[in-house]
Amino acid sequence: MRRRVPAAAGPGRPLFAERRIAAGFDEVWSVVDDLSGQLPRLTSGLRSFEVGPAGPGGRREGAAVSAVGHREQFEVVLRGGWCLMRSRVLLGGMAAVPDGDGTRFALLATPRVPGAGPVQRFFGEPVDRRGEVLLDRLERRGRSRSDAVGE
Repeated sequence: MRRRVPAAAGPGRPLFAERRIAAGFDEVWSVVDDLSGQLPRLTSGLRSFEVGPAGPGGRREGAAVSAVGHREQFEVVLRGGWCLMRSRVLLGGMAAVPDGDGTRFALLATPRVPGAGPVQRFFGEPVDRRGEVLLDRLERRGRSRSDAVGE
């Protein structure tokens, strides 16, 4: 998927997770497409994420606030099936493609600061677990939207 290249290019040991989700592409992507409403529900430690309107080339400005009040500005590109978010200190992305009656979904997050590599390698297993937790949450939200559509 498109996220593997940036994940491999990041310093240290990036968070990368991929899974087939048992919900249709439209249901899964509707969760991702609502970054402001859904990203804080998917990502531990994120209090809010506000995204402005699309500008030239589909670029948007995003503003994240962590649970402890740290603020970070992001450049966001969000298109059908993929999203790339970049700040001074973090590169993140998500991609999805239909996979039969489900969706193949991948995500990445990697720091963009010097010296992050050894820290990321040290926290290897917890970093991997964070990706799996996010995918678990996304899968639950995608399935609940799929169930609502089927009613």
